[in-house]
Amino acid sequence: MNQDQGDGAREGEHPVERRIPGPRAAADDCEKLPEAKPGGWEPPGPPFSHRVLTSLLGAWALAACSAEETAAVEEHLTSCAPCADEALRLRDAVGLLHTDGTLDLDPMLRSRVLEGCLGRRPARIPVPAWAAPYDAETARLDALLRDIGDSEWHAPVRLKWFEGERQVNRKTTVAGVIGHLMAVDGLVSTALGLDDPLGEGDRPVSPTERTESLWASAHRPPTRAVRVPWRDQSHTLVRTVSFAGRGVADLSVPYGGFALPLHDALLERAFECWIHGGDIADAVDYPYEPPAAAHLHDMIDLAARLLPATLAGRRRAGLAGPARHLVTAGRPGRSLHLEVEGRGGGDWYIALDSPAALGSPAHTVAQVALDGVEFCRLVAGHVSPVEAAAGQEGDREAIRDVLSAAASLSRL
Repeated sequence: MNQDQGDGAREGEHPVERRIPGPRAAADDCEKLPEAKPGGWEPPGPPFSHRVLTSLLGAWALAACSAEETAAVEEHLTSCAPCADEALRLRDAVGLLHTDGTLDLDPMLRSRVLEGCLGRRPARIPVPAWAAPYDAETARLDALLRDIGDSEWHAPVRLKWFEGERQVNRKTTVAGVIGHLMAVDGLVSTALGLDDPLGEGDRPVSPTERTESLWASAHRPPTRAVRVPWRDQSHTLVRTVSFAGRGVADLSVPYGGFALPLHDALLERAFECWIHGGDIADAVDYPYEPPAAAHLHDMIDLAARLLPATLAGRRRAGLAGPARHLVTAGRPGRSLHLEVEGRGGGDWYIALDSPAALGSPAHTVAQVALDGVEFCRLVAGHVSPVEAAAGQEGDREAIRDVLSAAASLSRL
């Protein structure tokens, strides 16, 4: 046999020339087009090598092969298992490129990833349990702020709260809300000996006065630049209480007309951060969920513990009915059963006749049942006492007084 004829030629037969097509050149690079044959030009159709067929798998998956190449690839896939597996993977990948679903990331993805990471690998210096709600809510709000555009920082936000018996409101912007949070968080900062965002000098103590002072001191409306100092301040607060030890939890934080221990002050700041985060989310049309159930329960518990003193203050101002029973060591006085349902729910007995007394199930004269998030909206001043309660039973005056006291916990 003549070796020059190739492996496929037999003696007496014409040799078969096998050609592997090279890479296709661009039309501009072709010096001369093939000459036309009678009936039109047709490309030669020799068999393809394994290497060439493998290189065509990507184009085949994208349906970009010619009819001849497609037939050759598919015939090859029936006899070559590795190429068949690769072809399936490429075809699946192409299917992902043509999905009808949205390619936008879930806006809650960041918070879920952070929650999962912290659950699997706790911080080396753990955050105290009483500071965890503040840590979580500032992180959630910061995730929202990172996702909004420059123009949305100027979106109008209307803050609502109760003064006396009526709901009032104040219009600001997203950036203005963050400035408000930073100003009031400064109360905690100064109690810990940290820098005050209002600077040195004679600084107001009332949360409302601090906010008005910060807003008035700005030479122009606040912009997204306020996010960095607010977030740095929240990080510093969490880091400071984490290193400070147990005794710091009882440090007093003044709020003007009253004071809270540090563990309650940070819980109150977490509550306001969530509520105003919801205000911002509504203004920019962003999904925003309530806090974790355990954190929400702690927030409700704080409000329930503040209600007896708040009720007594309203009674002195003539905004609530008089006490009906003398509270003594053997007679604790009347109680209202506050039944909070849903996430973060539980049962609380609110003392009606003395802020120093503890509520007792044995002396319950009224009961109110409502959802946990709805109760928090009442405490935040976002709904009126008439709108909030889902179920009421018993002394109508006691119910009205407690619900009104809950609404009066709100402020700017």
